[in-house]
Amino acid sequence: MAVAGQTFGIVGALAAFPRRLAAREVERQFGHLRRGITRQTTYLVFGRRLLATSGDAEIEARFDSERAAGRWIISENGFLRLLGLMPVPAASALTRQSLIDQARLPARVFDLLSLFDAFEHDSEPYSFRDLILARKYAELIACGASWSAIARSVHRSGQVASLTALSLHHEGRDAIYARSIEGKSELDGQLLFDLATVDDAELEDLFALAEEAEANGDYEVAAGFYQRYLAMDRTDSVAAFNRANCLRAAGQALDAAHDYARAIKLDPSFVEAWFNLAGLMSERGRIDAARRHLKKAIDLDADYADAVFNLAKLEFDAGDLAEARRWWSRYLELDSVSEWARTAERGVQYVDLHLRPRTVG
Repeated sequence: MAVAGQTFGIVGALAAFPRRLAAREVERQFGHLRRGITRQTTYLVFGRRLLATSGDAEIEARFDSERAAGRWIISENGFLRLLGLMPVPAASALTRQSLIDQARLPARVFDLLSLFDAFEHDSEPYSFRDLILARKYAELIACGASWSAIARSVHRSGQVASLTALSLHHEGRDAIYARSIEGKSELDGQLLFDLATVDDAELEDLFALAEEAEANGDYEVAAGFYQRYLAMDRTDSVAAFNRANCLRAAGQALDAAHDYARAIKLDPSFVEAWFNLAGLMSERGRIDAARRHLKKAIDLDADYADAVFNLAKLEFDAGDLAEARRWWSRYLELDSVSEWARTAERGVQYVDLHLRPRTVG
């Protein structure tokens, strides 16, 4: 569902993402994030830090009342994925009911665990790894563990999916442990995606993930990583440019145009951004805009041969043969040996033939 026009509320504090950045991103997508809950609230996010400030009964009562009010209740990860700040895990096919039936996990417990991102997916379809996790949680519940103890513990070990390889146990209702050949250890460590303080290493890792996904052709995943990066560092024109390229490759032309424009706003001298935006405008039939952007790219870099060639082609297609010849001639000054040069030469010859004065004999 699109963010535009929707009003979001948050119950409890976010653990996975700073609220100020979430609010900024919601507003950028023409939605609204408001403190508290009003009649206009359509989405309600349950922050994971609520687990540290409220008891089970209070959380369950709030969950029941808000669901009865008809609001769309989502987890933190669901919120990030809705905003495009977090990729959706692949290889998912299980429905909610199928997972519950196979794991023999009470439906209410499953919904509460899912609400606090105890699974790889925040909503259906779920994956086989989600089924493994559900079976482990069902065993813990059967042995007396509370759903909240599980929800509080699972994020302390890093990626939730990594728990599929661990043997989980509990002591009392509030302590979950992992048992290995080295012995028993508590699931401790940083909360998953704790981005309240962002260091350079974390940004570098996120950018590397985006580049890897882009190189593999996973353009929507890459765009999600770049967007998370930009939410943390809104000044990076290269990230905006790369995200635009990914969105364009994924067929999301309007969003791509927005991010090319964002890259240009951050760095008005970003020649490649002007050039790629021109190509996008040309594809959409906005010839005047494409012409302006190509000329801007050439103004910034007079030796940018690709921009010169594309402007010649654009003018030729628009029927301005004199301008096409001028730009093809300029291209041949920059490149006289490639196949593109052969095309430019043929273009010049064609124009000369058609513009040559005819004599009446």
